[in-house]
Amino acid sequence: MSDSLQPDRASAPSWVARLRDYTPSRIGLGRTGVSLETDDLLDFQRCHAQARDAVHSRLDAAALVASMRAITAAEVLRLHSAAPDRTTYLQRPDLGRQLDAASRTLLSKHISTRSTENLPRLCLVVADGLSALAVERHAVPLLTELFPALSGFQLSPLSVVEQGRVAVADEIGAALGAQISIILIGERPGLSSPDSLGAYITWQPRPGRTDAERNCISNIRAEGLSYAQAAAQLAYYVGEASRRQLTGVALKDQTRSLKEG
Repeated sequence: MSDSLQPDRASAPSWVARLRDYTPSRIGLGRTGVSLETDDLLDFQRCHAQARDAVHSRLDAAALVASMRAITAAEVLRLHSAAPDRTTYLQRPDLGRQLDAASRTLLSKHISTRSTENLPRLCLVVADGLSALAVERHAVPLLTELFPALSGFQLSPLSVVEQGRVAVADEIGAALGAQISIILIGERPGLSSPDSLGAYITWQPRPGRTDAERNCISNIRAEGLSYAQAAAQLAYYVGEASRRQLTGVALKDQTRSLKEG
């Protein structure tokens, strides 16, 4: 970009101001010599610190379990992955994809393959992932929107998993005999989004499922996808997954194209 297009905040061209209305991205930053202006540099450092804090923060699992119990009659289990601490979790992704021995024992007490009223069994998991902040802010409000849309499913006990990754829901769903699993999980923080929540839907969850066999809804947060929009998309995916008996690359969200058409 030429010097004439390197504006300071006071003299930013109108096109820069318009773009800033649509995105939190760093657009048209000013400079002093070869350096960023002080305000922009400090803002970058602040956002970077927030992203680092989100990755390393610990989920208040007890508080989350209590909040979830307040909005559902279903049992809520507190589980833990095979990663014993945050450092191990970040260094060993494989351990975050499986439960520890104590959690497997607890889960074994709730195993059931029976389905009442011929309703498909749905397994719901909430895991900290790479942003406990996202889960603490958004999981319960999203579940509050989502539960009314799940009346056509039989809910297995809900699970809160500490130090969990997406695939941990495969083991939980298989143990509970679920036809479909949903995991709400904190996404990798960006410089403008330390609290982005993601949701993954998997048909016939079992260890060994790949990401190509899941559907993902991302950027669930105040500045992104609203709770109502995310709940509607989740309801669509689980409904279509049950009807077509699949998830992943073969299952596309048709609601958006229908609205656009």
